[in-house]
Amino acid sequence: MAQPAHLEQTISAPLEFSGVGLHSGAPVTMRLLPAAAGSGIVFRRTDLDNFEIPAVGRNVAKVSYATSLMRQGVLISTTEHLLSALIGMGVDNVIVELDNLELPILDGSALPYVEAFRESGIRTQRRRRESIRVLSAIEVRDGDKFIGLYPGSGYRIQYTIDFPAPIGRQQTSIDLAAETYGTFIAAARTFGYKADEKKLRDMGLIRGASPENAIVLTPHGPENGPLRFSDEYVRHKVLDLIGDLALAGRRIEGHVVAERAGHAMHTALVARLMKDRSAWELAHVPAHAAPEESESELSAHASLRRPALMGA
Repeated sequence: MAQPAHLEQTISAPLEFSGVGLHSGAPVTMRLLPAAAGSGIVFRRTDLDNFEIPAVGRNVAKVSYATSLMRQGVLISTTEHLLSALIGMGVDNVIVELDNLELPILDGSALPYVEAFRESGIRTQRRRRESIRVLSAIEVRDGDKFIGLYPGSGYRIQYTIDFPAPIGRQQTSIDLAAETYGTFIAAARTFGYKADEKKLRDMGLIRGASPENAIVLTPHGPENGPLRFSDEYVRHKVLDLIGDLALAGRRIEGHVVAERAGHAMHTALVARLMKDRSAWELAHVPAHAAPEESESELSAHASLRRPALMGA
């Protein structure tokens, strides 16, 4: 039986992940722990006396090639894939322990998290879930880049990207209230151009990148194909957006339109949303909202773990 979407949720049991940070290349072990209702998503640096940083907009630090959080000089880097999986799969409360500054990149997508949630289960809590209901439009523009958030039912995203060959222009739309995050978005991997590798490494970035955790692009196509989806690049941008907007502290109820945006514009939208208190209200998710996947249904979806190729 499906879990009611109007109640908060946490994970059923601790989960552990290990790997290297995408940009730092540093080894890291991360544990996700069930958390009390109403506590939200909180990062905890176990290597720094369990210092905690809540995943909220006021703690956004620097944003360029990844989204980072900082409080009192303590940094947590590359949070977007995990936050995306938590929001996408309906996990409201969790403690994220890690023993280094950057989350593990894993396979470059959110799929390992979704698989883990499906295997271990998600538990309903006795607290009504609140969403951020958008009441009026909020927009951020930067030249030909744009992102806007508008009133509307559900959580709908339309994203357009325009990159050099071989990507070009791609667009996708998804309604997270009606479609399954784990099937349509989670498996989309991060990507980068091989021609930019030296420049980025000289900047201290992508030191943990490899063909095992990123799509490596040449002018003629991916060097380490095949793609998981024909439009995997724009789907990954949607994945990033969901993770960055999670820093609003709750799931959005509204419609997002993004054109050539990125982490900086995503988090700028969160900052503008939080600043304009007249543009939104906290609203309880109605009891008749579309139900989310239950523990048994999550386990039953084990057959979906491996993403279909090219336009699944």
